[in-house]
Amino acid sequence: MNRTARFHAAGDVRLADEPAPEPAAGESLVEVTAVGLCGSDLHWYAEGGIGDARIDRPIVGGHEMAGIVRGGALDGVRVAIDPAIPCHACDLCRAGHPNLCRDIVFAGHGLRDGGLQRYLAWPTDRLFPLPEALSDADGAMLEPLGVAVHAVDLGHVPLGADVAVLGAGPIGLLLIQVARAAGAARVLAADPLAHRRAAAAGYGADAVLDPADPGYAAALARFTGGRGVDVAFEIAGTDAAIEAACVAARPGGRVVLGGIPSTGTSAFPAATARRKGLTFAMVRRMKDVYPRACALVTTGRADVRSLVSHAYPLEDVRTAFETAVARTGLKVVVNP
Repeated sequence: MNRTARFHAAGDVRLADEPAPEPAAGESLVEVTAVGLCGSDLHWYAEGGIGDARIDRPIVGGHEMAGIVRGGALDGVRVAIDPAIPCHACDLCRAGHPNLCRDIVFAGHGLRDGGLQRYLAWPTDRLFPLPEALSDADGAMLEPLGVAVHAVDLGHVPLGADVAVLGAGPIGLLLIQVARAAGAARVLAADPLAHRRAAAAGYGADAVLDPADPGYAAALARFTGGRGVDVAFEIAGTDAAIEAACVAARPGGRVVLGGIPSTGTSAFPAATARRKGLTFAMVRRMKDVYPRACALVTTGRADVRSLVSHAYPLEDVRTAFETAVARTGLKVVVNP
């Protein structure tokens, strides 16, 4: 039997025993060992959807995944699981944008169950063997790290740049590290939560600010000498963070929007953005970056292990979600 955790509605996640999935041609059966709870999972849990996407059938959530292959050519191999299944045939896939695939299938979304279950059948070509040095939780964290890598790619971070990261949740903390690895000279981070600001400093931010502090604008100006940062990453999912990114960016700079808002509409200060001639980029998951993310961890350029502040068995999945929604720690992992 297969133990599952399904979303039925906002705040309603139910455990059940179901038949184990049968791998189709080209798939492997994976025993899931670690699933990170992403901000998008929290939207599904707390709000019953994300923007205009709603829960329209009970679905197993979770897309930051790692596990052990049971059977087939990879039997016994520990793997990270890429949650995206692009078609590899449409115009966007052929143009090198599999994250924008017209027929993409994604774990825990639509009709495809995600990782909050003991067993998962998944395309073998979307499984990435883990080096011995990486734990199962490390493997699950390669997904949010991959999003950070994709965001930095979109930011075109110049060597020696000044960068701002607005929002120091798990992906923001990974962005600090990836921006450093990409050659940023200085990184400023901002978050309203004190423990996240402390974490941002620990992960290498040169300046850490509270956006609610009356002295925020002056501190930002001191950091950049009034020039502004070359790239501002918004990773909080709020209009206030978007505005802060536009204010932080220098004229001619780039603003990368990676936060997921609760509604289907976001707003930005159009006058500021127009006068500065800002370029905006939107983060849609990631491209095929798992090998690069793995290399960042194995070479010590990115620390994902210390990001995990809480771990729960699948039986305690409700507690796991409540802990994550409270945002008292950093990353919550469920171990099916």
